[in-house]
Amino acid sequence: MEFENRIIINASAEDVFKLYEDVSTWSSWDPDVKSSSVSGKFETGAVGKLKPTSGPESKILFTSVITDKAFTVSSKLPLCKMTFEHELSSSKNETEVVHKVSFSGFLAPIFGRLIGKGIQKGLPNTLKGLKTAVESKS
Repeated sequence: MEFENRIIINASAEDVFKLYEDVSTWSSWDPDVKSSSVSGKFETGAVGKLKPTSGPESKILFTSVITDKAFTVSSKLPLCKMTFEHELSSSKNETEVVHKVSFSGFLAPIFGRLIGKGIQKGLPNTLKGLKTAVESKS
């Protein structure tokens, strides 16, 4: 089960990525995040924590970080893995941002319905918040 949303931001991929790298401030532009942190550098293999506005705090693993291009985090649920992909593609002074959320594993269909529908509903607001935050700094 996968959900995806995209938006065009009037800024460079580097500017967008700078906001991603500042993990502790995700809640300032993502209305679905209450708090977030990373232990160490924003890089592949790093671990962190994310507390959604509704739900328990979860450990997150940065499974892939490609500077100014993309990053992916995953979180374990009982018999399921939730993955968030963030992709950037630039042309001139615009960047297309794609956020994808997927569930895999035995209980993926259940968590997809229980958690995924709320995430899907929130993705447009998350992307609008990111756009506003990036464009106000550019």
